[in-house]
Amino acid sequence: MRIAILHHPKISASQPLAKEISRWVDDRGHTSWVGSGWNVAAVDAILQGVDLVIALGGDGTLLRTGRVTARHQVPILGIHMGRLGFLTEILPEEWRDSLSRILDGDYWLEQRFMLQAEVWRDGALLDGALQALNEVVVSRGSLARVVRIAAEIDDSLLTTYVADGVIVATPTGSTAYALAAGGPILPPDMNASLLLPIAPHLSLARPLVLDHDAEVILTVRTDHAAILTVDGQFLIDLQDGDKVVVAPSPYEASFVRLRPRNYYYSTLVERLRLTV
Repeated sequence: MRIAILHHPKISASQPLAKEISRWVDDRGHTSWVGSGWNVAAVDAILQGVDLVIALGGDGTLLRTGRVTARHQVPILGIHMGRLGFLTEILPEEWRDSLSRILDGDYWLEQRFMLQAEVWRDGALLDGALQALNEVVVSRGSLARVVRIAAEIDDSLLTTYVADGVIVATPTGSTAYALAAGGPILPPDMNASLLLPIAPHLSLARPLVLDHDAEVILTVRTDHAAILTVDGQFLIDLQDGDKVVVAPSPYEASFVRLRPRNYYYSTLVERLRLTV
């Protein structure tokens, strides 16, 4: 196998662990590559022909890695070195036994639905599509003032939200910002999306579960700053009249799983217990 091992530049223990894993992989006749998980361009350049990516870090690391690996259909094994670890699979002390199982073919792949977002201004597309594994958020800027966001689903006007913002989330993102905003938790392998407002004022407050192929258009109506964020890692300033088009991504993120296929709900309860 050809395995890329990505360390976290701000977690000091991750780089020596990545090098240790690399030596172990090479000693068994496989090929490894070690690099920073934050160097997206370098990772993207070497993924052609890679069979597995091992990412050391937390959920932010897995989000960043998942968006890149999805384009190349390369699965990820997440080693938990962050905080919550909803997406990671194993602990650092488990990596030898876990990699031995993977090299023997004793694992399964979990596919995760993704979204993509485009920003349109005066009929022109700004840059390209942004891929989201967690969520797309249109929200107010630094001022504590609501924004008005007209929401269309498949070219049919739903409502105009008066709120701090609007979230369109994947099932993966249903345990992230959407959960904090009062949304439901969706099964991770579900092909669907969530639409819900953030702190709505005298407008539709209920979250909606949308079909897997639904297209959502969010039109910003504001006389002050508004922003688009994608997975909490991209930020674009929005102007009055800008349209954010959110649709299913052509890609899926793939995660290596060693636990039983019914792992999710017991893990979910365990992770949520850590937050209280």
